[in-house]
Amino acid sequence: MARQRTTTLRLRLRYRFDRLFSGGTTALIGWLALACLAVVVPASMVLVWSDRAAPATLSGRLTAVWVSVGQTLKIGGAVGSPLYVLASVSLALVALLFVSTLVSLITAGINYRVMSLRMGHSTVLETRHTVVLGWSDQVFPVIGELVAANANQRRSAIAVLAPQDKAWMEDEISTRVGDPGRTRIICRSGSTTIPVELARVSPRTAKAVLVLPPTGDAGDGQVVKTLLALDAAVSEAGSGSGSESGSGSREGPVVVAAVRDSRHHVTAQLAAGPAGHVLCVDDIVARLLVSTARQPGLSLLYAELLDFEGDEFYPVTAGDLVGRTFGEVLLSFATSSAVGLLHGDGSVTLNPASEAAIGPGDRIIVISQDDDTAVRADVTAHVEEDAIVAAASGTVAARAERLLLLGWNRRAPLVIEQLDQYVSPGTALDVVALGPYTDAVAAPLSSLDVSFLDGDVTDPRTLAKLDVPSYDSVIVMGETEPVVTGCGSAAPDTGAPPHASSLVPVTDPQARADDRTLVTLLHLRAIGEAARRDLVLTTELADDGNRLLAPVRGGNDFIVSGRLISLLMTQISESPYLAAVFAELFTAEGHEFHLKPATDYVRAGHEVSFATVVASARRRRECAVGYRLRAESATGPGFGMRINPDKRRRVRFRDGDWVIVLAES
Repeated sequence: MARQRTTTLRLRLRYRFDRLFSGGTTALIGWLALACLAVVVPASMVLVWSDRAAPATLSGRLTAVWVSVGQTLKIGGAVGSPLYVLASVSLALVALLFVSTLVSLITAGINYRVMSLRMGHSTVLETRHTVVLGWSDQVFPVIGELVAANANQRRSAIAVLAPQDKAWMEDEISTRVGDPGRTRIICRSGSTTIPVELARVSPRTAKAVLVLPPTGDAGDGQVVKTLLALDAAVSEAGSGSGSESGSGSREGPVVVAAVRDSRHHVTAQLAAGPAGHVLCVDDIVARLLVSTARQPGLSLLYAELLDFEGDEFYPVTAGDLVGRTFGEVLLSFATSSAVGLLHGDGSVTLNPASEAAIGPGDRIIVISQDDDTAVRADVTAHVEEDAIVAAASGTVAARAERLLLLGWNRRAPLVIEQLDQYVSPGTALDVVALGPYTDAVAAPLSSLDVSFLDGDVTDPRTLAKLDVPSYDSVIVMGETEPVVTGCGSAAPDTGAPPHASSLVPVTDPQARADDRTLVTLLHLRAIGEAARRDLVLTTELADDGNRLLAPVRGGNDFIVSGRLISLLMTQISESPYLAAVFAELFTAEGHEFHLKPATDYVRAGHEVSFATVVASARRRRECAVGYRLRAESATGPGFGMRINPDKRRRVRFRDGDWVIVLAES
């Protein structure tokens, strides 16, 4: 028979204490009153009987005990007739009840206010601030870029609303972003899809509102609901009283949102309204993957142009350039590069014709270090005509290529369709990923011959069968499909032993996709080293932190989808006209940046000014904005890339160097 456990006195007392508190308020007050009397009455008797000046009679001493008890318990302790004593005690109890209730109410109010502040439920009373709605890994680069953009402002604020704990959000931002400088970061907790809670960050008085897509592929619906709630919150605030709210003189904030799936882009744009800007992650990432695969180094250009630390797009007033042609404008700035015009109606023209005249309401879009560095300085005298190479007549014969796509996700069909628009007829694309592929490519292909190979790209045996060095370009995409199929399904037969992909940890889909990509890059590096050849790689990643872990040589192209969209959203929120600029740059039609052989513009081996390159590009209806030197392409931090160089600076171009131009697709 098991030994019976002995109950200690401490446990028995604790159990009785718990029962006492569970009996309700009335029982608790009664027991507290008895406990007070049990302590106060004996202690008062000891005080009276030990006092030398105490009355000699028993009735006198009992009266003194009553007076001591009454004063201790704050019930008066009056002496007199029974009716007088009863009335005195009643008044004292009423006063005690009133004061206790008042103190309790004040304490409860203060505690509620403190808890409300700690929980992030108070309203932000700011104007011209930036509102960030939602929480994902993108919030950190967004806040970091906004802090950089506001570095030269005396006062700025960023209000973040997300269904997270306020203190936790503040700790995460402090850890991941660092010192915000002069910018105040205010976090509020609440749902972004409920207008009443969304109003906590005062979106109507903000200068810009950024709606971040939640982590995962199923967050587009949340973005649409947030945009609808934002419209309701701003409309409700605008219909209220007050001079600012009711006047209607102030325009609403700039709204910038992002969705991941291109199928939801139209819906989100309708929810954002005609003045809202909605970016499609899939379309932009697919476009950049294709452009960079075709022109290695292009990702470095966009990384430079999209963050606030290097050169960026700025509109500057035309001034004395009104009436001059755009061709003349190209050589009118020494340390800035003109790329287009911002017209008075808000429309944008990139790379206008050289003979296009600058109108009175036009502003010149330049790439410059800052908004105050676009200083007029004519550099026409630095153009060396004898160094300019004339454009070749006729067209260059197209060459069929061999391309390799490793991995598969939702954006892969878009990449294939985009590639088909650029490559020469007969170009072969081999796709290697874990199948099957259902409705892989909906649109008919005219130039691309696609072959699908079922295999695990993290398995070195699969890659060894492909002869990777023989391909002209390799695209590595983050594969989000599961590595091991479910029960009853056979894993793809790649010739690998069981658990060949066990090095890849099972985490959330985006993190696991990056893990698989890093493993694939490690195998590709080994293949390149064995072949003694630098593979032309373009890699898609979800987390920018993984780019530093990538086992490839410096200067390789990485398209980090989260950071890329964060940079685009931040740029548009600060300069809304850039929405039109990026819309043209990231679509198949219109103008885009190209890396073209430098020897097509100036003579090789001769030291020339960059103004000469600009003049040569102008004759081809192109805007030259920089160059990349092959000899420095593997050396950081610039990897041979020079964006917006001083046009008076002289440089010697050789075979294999590139000029960066803005030209028609």
